[in-house]
Amino acid sequence: MTDQTACPRARLALADGSVFSGIGFGQTASQRVVTAEVVFNTAMTGYQESLTDPSYAGQILVQTAPLIGNTGTNPVDVESARVHVAGFVVHELAGRWSNFRGTASLSEYLATHDVPALAGVDTRAMVRILRTSGAMMGTLAVNSDLSDAELVRLARKAGSMAGANLAAAVGCTTPIDWAETRGEWGNNPPECGQWRVVALDCGVKRNILRHLSERGCVVRVIPHQTPASEIIALFERGEADGLFVSNGPGDPAAVEATVATLRTVLDAFPRVVIPTFGICLGHQLLALALGAETYKLKFGHRGANQPVYSALSGHVEITSQNHGFAVDRASLVSCGAQMTHVHLNDGTVAGFRLADRPVFSVQYHPEASPGPHDACELFDTFVEMMRTRRAPELSGRPIGEFHTPV
Repeated sequence: MTDQTACPRARLALADGSVFSGIGFGQTASQRVVTAEVVFNTAMTGYQESLTDPSYAGQILVQTAPLIGNTGTNPVDVESARVHVAGFVVHELAGRWSNFRGTASLSEYLATHDVPALAGVDTRAMVRILRTSGAMMGTLAVNSDLSDAELVRLARKAGSMAGANLAAAVGCTTPIDWAETRGEWGNNPPECGQWRVVALDCGVKRNILRHLSERGCVVRVIPHQTPASEIIALFERGEADGLFVSNGPGDPAAVEATVATLRTVLDAFPRVVIPTFGICLGHQLLALALGAETYKLKFGHRGANQPVYSALSGHVEITSQNHGFAVDRASLVSCGAQMTHVHLNDGTVAGFRLADRPVFSVQYHPEASPGPHDACELFDTFVEMMRTRRAPELSGRPIGEFHTPV
């Protein structure tokens, strides 16, 4: 660790009254006080991908790995154009960093993006509180004269993540054409332009778009507020082959306009066949569009080692996840959807499909970044759906036959 005598004082006050004092890094040039929901991630690697994941908007992120910052930061390992966390908390900040692509330290990177951070605290004790009491609001203060009691008061006054519509703050405002693949880290893409995908942007991660491009998809990213009539018209005119509904932050039930849009899109079948794939928030929005319900988890699933059972393969997949809400199982089944995946830690819904329409979604992140690649084949399933829609005679095996029901 660097010389702590030169580092400013920083504190994190939780709504339950707990206060953790340490040293500040990142944006410390002036007094900073931010209040947001405090959550934790158990991944051992990929802190830069987490920092730039739009799904963390409006949250203070605590890393459970004890040493963070070893590899510095670089312009490649990012999931969006900026850091989205409101604040960052680590046990120990690496004093030296090394990476062949590195261009700046973690502290310098956070300072550039105007994000305050806290180090030198007992993150194990902090996470035990969050696991026992649930994710809660907290106030992170750097260089602040406010008392501990005042910081706790700010945390208690803040509103919950429940009811928060944050998708509009992180999604695009105008259409974007995406062509980037994973480059040297991915597979050689097939013929470019084979499939035309419309991605509804609620805060999409770049690695999702890279995986689609790698499979020959020309991806047009559109605002999640795009009217259903415009989306359906693209398929009626033969200008699109598939619809992707992205991940994103906040409470899915609060994104009411997008839920209504997806309901109209789903109801266009069979007049218009629209192969649809949803991930994370997109999974929840599709479930709501069907008439299912969602609810807030106690402390969420955030990490790169979350076990999921797939009824389609009969296998257990180790997955990357980042969400604080889930789909209610009973309401989903009552809507006629078929559960395809279940989270083995708590039995929550991790995926579903529709038997009568080419629609499926998962709660986790098959693109990982960071995390394992056990579920990458879901992107191939999406491509197969588009192939079947365009020319049914080209389809091979049926998509997603059940191995063992969940």
